[in-house]
Amino acid sequence: MDVNKELDTRGLNCPLPILKAKKALAEMTSGQVLKVIATDPGSMRDFQAFARQTGNELLDQQTQDAEFIHFIRRR
Repeated sequence: MDVNKELDTRGLNCPLPILKAKKALAEMTSGQVLKVIATDPGSMRDFQAFARQTGNELLDQQTQDAEFIHFIRRR
């Protein structure tokens, strides 16, 4: 998957990963992909809700060890 920007939110808890992702997406153009790396297990459902509420597309979510990786396409 082509990623245009990567955001490291390891060690941050809700709502910081979402807030940082929102800010990063605002700086991107439509169609670009943001990769967010988080350690907060709640980020899995948080990013699903975020995508529904904002209209951005949640392309994929992965769990690797204790990290949760989210791919979001800017609307």
